[in-house]
Amino acid sequence: MRPINLTEPAAENVRFYQLSQWPIWNLAFRPAFLGAGLLAVFSIGYWLLILTGYANWQLSMPATLWHAHEMMFGFAGFVAVGFLLTAAQTWTGVPSISGSALMGLTFVWLAARGAFFISMPSVHGINLFLVIGLQLLWWLGAIVALAHMLIVAKSKNNYIFLFMLSALAALNISYLWLVIQQKNALALSIADTAILVMTILVGVIAGRVVPFFTARGLELSEQVRSARVDKILLYSAVLGVSAFFISQVFVRSLNPGWIMSVVAALHLTRSFIWWNSKVLTVPLLWSLHVSYFALGVGLTLVALSFFSSIILFSDALHMITIGTISMMILAMMSRVSLGHTGRPLRVPHSISAAFGLMVIAAITRSLLPIVIGSSIAWQLSALCWLVAFLLFLLHYAPILTQRRVDGRRG
Repeated sequence: MRPINLTEPAAENVRFYQLSQWPIWNLAFRPAFLGAGLLAVFSIGYWLLILTGYANWQLSMPATLWHAHEMMFGFAGFVAVGFLLTAAQTWTGVPSISGSALMGLTFVWLAARGAFFISMPSVHGINLFLVIGLQLLWWLGAIVALAHMLIVAKSKNNYIFLFMLSALAALNISYLWLVIQQKNALALSIADTAILVMTILVGVIAGRVVPFFTARGLELSEQVRSARVDKILLYSAVLGVSAFFISQVFVRSLNPGWIMSVVAALHLTRSFIWWNSKVLTVPLLWSLHVSYFALGVGLTLVALSFFSSIILFSDALHMITIGTISMMILAMMSRVSLGHTGRPLRVPHSISAAFGLMVIAAITRSLLPIVIGSSIAWQLSALCWLVAFLLFLLHYAPILTQRRVDGRRG
């Protein structure tokens, strides 16, 4: 295992044609966060135009299925991969992919986004077959890169992330195949399952970073521990996702609401254990705490949707997709981009506003449809999301594409 030289300087005076040496290809978080930010703006911007009637939908697959795929497997998936490939370098001491390899992985992801819009009347469904091939290649590349780092370092406590990424990859390919087979309802159930798998990933990562970041950010003598709850929660969450999947695909009479309630209660318990009122003065901290609290609230709403027709499952799920996954992505991207480029962990008012807009987007999409109507709630939520990620890009695009301020690699 070759140790990382943390003081190794980045290449200077890189020519414009030396693409693989551009700063953006130094570490995986850079293209992942920038690409995900651009996709967030494009996809939700297009979705908002469709919702308001200013754009027509031309693809053979329903717009809702494209929206679900790009948000879950395109946007959230890319951020998860970028974060894990970056964090694994810190965990293991093994260099992560960079340069040409990272550039290739990113362009495969980008090609998959564009493949949706390829049209060949003579070959029905060619776009979806291309997306399947590209997404599979991208997932395999990411999993192999992460597996290499963890196996070389014998980092067995992190093997769980290989299983999670593999599960997401399998669900992604299954989703696309079901869309090709025009089994749309089942495909949406697969997407919902993938969202719940992502909550397990969020729960594991949050357990590592939220108490640690809080202790560092507030200069506490030690971080709060919740080891027993963490262990029970992991097994309960896996059981909950499994019960949901079985209820959607095999045994419709099975009600996963009960186990979802337990998982929700455990997440809320951890949220209260970790809470410190001083985080309200630090945007990079309160955003993480609020996003994790939203997971407990979202799973509570999901559980209630199995017992009451008043709460719609899709609305409840959006408390998780927007309030937890998207909010935590925005918060983590904001912090990691600063930390890994050698910058102070402070954000401008525009990013604090972006965090606030994401909270509003989550509440509007998940709780207000019953009050102001679905159409208006969806449009307002999409607009808040769009502005939040525009603010992120305006501030962080230069940071992600420029060298570290200390001149080191990363």
